[in-house]
Amino acid sequence: MKRVLVTGASGFIGRHTLAAFLERDFEVHAASRSRPSGSTVANVTWHQVDLLDERRVPDLVESVQPTHLLHLAWCTEHGKYWSDPANLEWVASSLQLLRAFHELGGERAVVAGTCAEYDWSGGCCTPATPLRPATLYGASKHALHQVFDAYARSASMSAAWGRVFFAYGPGEQPSRVVATVARGLVRGQPVACSRGVQLRDFLYVEDVADAFVALVDSDAGGAFDIGSGEAIPLGKIVLRLGELAGKPEHVRLGEAPDRDEPYRIVADSPRLREELGWRPTRSLDEGLSRTLDWWREEHDAAASVRRGR
Repeated sequence: MKRVLVTGASGFIGRHTLAAFLERDFEVHAASRSRPSGSTVANVTWHQVDLLDERRVPDLVESVQPTHLLHLAWCTEHGKYWSDPANLEWVASSLQLLRAFHELGGERAVVAGTCAEYDWSGGCCTPATPLRPATLYGASKHALHQVFDAYARSASMSAAWGRVFFAYGPGEQPSRVVATVARGLVRGQPVACSRGVQLRDFLYVEDVADAFVALVDSDAGGAFDIGSGEAIPLGKIVLRLGELAGKPEHVRLGEAPDRDEPYRIVADSPRLREELGWRPTRSLDEGLSRTLDWWREEHDAAASVRRGR
């Protein structure tokens, strides 16, 4: 029996891994601070736990006895997590979790990292791009990876690290770029954007989740970039959102100032294809359309509630 424990299971990526694990014949245990409201995946055992409470972590692992671990939980509030001191707490909690997992018989662990571990100053990423994070968030993830990798090797534990690039899709925090534009469009509001010349690697959230599940259900080791490997101008993405919504005139490129940010951040992802046989299965149009549909449903539900008051 393959028994996986998924932390951060109610989060943006985590919730999409659960059904994918079931399809691969895992017994699935989901851990989060709160169980998500509404419909949930059947045949998943939920554990409500705060992983920053050091007393709860060993109890969780002992009760589940997982053979596999996918650790996604972290501080993720958009705009805050870059410098949030809670990053330091998550490093300590993650190490406690990984140690308990190994000491209680765990066989394989995969942990989510971030593209912010890389040095973005010269464009990212190639095999030669150095790991030189510029934020507390990136530095904390990078530090965890270094200790995790050394611990896994010393303990002969199967391990891998997945650096997430730019995930988008249903349930994304509304202040992020794709969500901001999609929500504005379904509300019929003009959306002021920068010129959008920067190149980014956007990947639909279900594809991100599938990549992590494939990584867990393998024996591949080391670090993997979780991205499409395709450089897409941000302006092209937001304009396509406008076209798919039937409101291209609502996307106002150049009305917002350009930010001082790297020109190119794109995953170097051949290992995913060559070692795992993984490729994205959703096209950009499909992912953007499904994102718009989700925001329409959210908008209609909110309007229904207001009418019922």
